[in-house]
Amino acid sequence: MEEESRFATYPSLRGRVVVITGGASGIGEAFVRAFAEQRSQVAFLDIQDEAARLLIEELTAAGLPAPTYFRCDLTNVDSIQSTLESIAAQFGAIDTLVNNAGNDTRHTIEEATSDFWDRMMAINLKSQFFMARAVIPAMQKAQRGSIINMSSISFMIPSTGLPVYVTAKAAIVGMTRTLARELGPHNVRVNAVMPGAIETERQKRLWLTEEYRAEILARQSLKRMIAPEEVARLVLFLASDDSSAMTGQNYVIDGGFV
Repeated sequence: MEEESRFATYPSLRGRVVVITGGASGIGEAFVRAFAEQRSQVAFLDIQDEAARLLIEELTAAGLPAPTYFRCDLTNVDSIQSTLESIAAQFGAIDTLVNNAGNDTRHTIEEATSDFWDRMMAINLKSQFFMARAVIPAMQKAQRGSIINMSSISFMIPSTGLPVYVTAKAAIVGMTRTLARELGPHNVRVNAVMPGAIETERQKRLWLTEEYRAEILARQSLKRMIAPEEVARLVLFLASDDSSAMTGQNYVIDGGFV
């Protein structure tokens, strides 16, 4: 735990109920670990049962509060609603929602069929809206809450080779701003985080070749790759009371890529 001791601890996050989608691997896994280190009560949603089990075992062995895993098909609105009802029954009111789950499968314009468009929008955009909608009533009643939507710098570059994904990530920015304006009177904050090229295991396994890595570093101001844990530290701040006056904003963490 020596590495974590260099970074901030947020007293306001201790005991808070935090829901994270796509929490079993990648950036989402870093979020689960980071909130557990803050002693938050973490519920995470995914469909990767084995990865979720291993993450829970790792955190428990480290003496951290064990997160609770909920298997949930985020492309199904009924599944989202029933899962959130189960979380509320177990934990009570939800303080923070981190809409992290996504799918950045590479594709061409020609390959993007109507069914593919619907599937990509369902996981990358639709799930974020309906997850937010499910937690909003309790947050309004409590007169506080933080919703953090994961967007991407992909539409700012703009990236090529995944046009449907880029479209969804751009739409998240608009959704974030309108939700922030609608929920502000209830003291519920909504922000978006826009990562650049993050060195996750999935990226390394599928796409992060030496040539692609060199291209990234050539464009970034910082000449090193960004780790998922660095994104997590920004999300912790946006979930905490330290950012209580911040809403409707889009926070880039990309090493100076754009």
